[in-house]
Amino acid sequence: MASPENPATHRRRPRYPGKNPRRFQDKYKERDPSRYPDAIDKVLATGKTPAGSHRSIMVAEVLAALAPKPGEIAIDCTLGYGGHAREILPLLRPGGHLYGLDVDSIELMKTEERFRAAGFGADIFSAHRTNFAGLPQLLIKSESKAADVILADLGLSSMQLDDPARGFSFKEEGPLDMRMNPSRGQTASAFLARTSPDQLADVLHENADEPDAEILAHFLAGENFATTTDLVRGVKNALSKRNDVAQNLAVRRVFQALRIAVNDEFSALEMFLKRLPDCLNRGGRVAIITFHSGEDRRVKKAFAAGARSGLYAAIATEVIRAGPEERRANPRSAPAKLRWARRAAT
Repeated sequence: MASPENPATHRRRPRYPGKNPRRFQDKYKERDPSRYPDAIDKVLATGKTPAGSHRSIMVAEVLAALAPKPGEIAIDCTLGYGGHAREILPLLRPGGHLYGLDVDSIELMKTEERFRAAGFGADIFSAHRTNFAGLPQLLIKSESKAADVILADLGLSSMQLDDPARGFSFKEEGPLDMRMNPSRGQTASAFLARTSPDQLADVLHENADEPDAEILAHFLAGENFATTTDLVRGVKNALSKRNDVAQNLAVRRVFQALRIAVNDEFSALEMFLKRLPDCLNRGGRVAIITFHSGEDRRVKKAFAAGARSGLYAAIATEVIRAGPEERRANPRSAPAKLRWARRAAT
């Protein structure tokens, strides 16, 4: 019992600020779904993604393309929250194994803990902190050597987008970071400060098809933007003669282009696509979800080249998109494009 001279202090949790708190830090109900299921249901009913979680896209379509079977080896190259992997794992029993790859050490640890709690032990699931371009090295070190099923969802996870501390989103203020692996590489702030206008214009063109790349590069390159809101103001000031819609679209494209550059995403994707056929067993299947034209062009081109050379026996002839019901329930699925390929059997 606490003495009058040294009373025990008890701090109550701050009052939940309304039905729909705006700040990520205040959304403790959404980030603890097991304790507050009613709050989560309300968020989902509005077509939004609860803070700190992720809604996997085109799950049924991915499963149809990959067709996982008992005893097979599967790779989720971008594990994230693990939504796709969680559906694939039961289909691999008995005897199968899924390797989950993610360069984000923060989310990888959380997902591994969830999977262990769900009953997926080391016999069927293992987590590996690596970029998907490191898949060949992982397979060489493993007993598997090649996989029957490979999935890569190239979208940014909702956990990364929603957390202001990661610096990916322009919606709330946070450090202008954007690194998938927070312990390696330079931040987006450092990248901008060290980049010339010509270099930045090329990045904005290549990574986001930004029509005002030269104007933005002139105003942004070589400048010090410490926070996400600093960069938003910089973009809008650079395009002060444009209307609000054009400015907001430019903000989205600039953030996308910088994220791709900071994490060297296109180089990693190209390396992955080049080595992908050798990572698949005969008859193995791969599915890749992209979210913008730069990614989709590279996947489409690589699959078509593989089909012409005989490495792939079949590829998706048309891009697969989320259906209208999924787009309504999860607006973040709207830009997603799914393509698949099947390794030749001989």
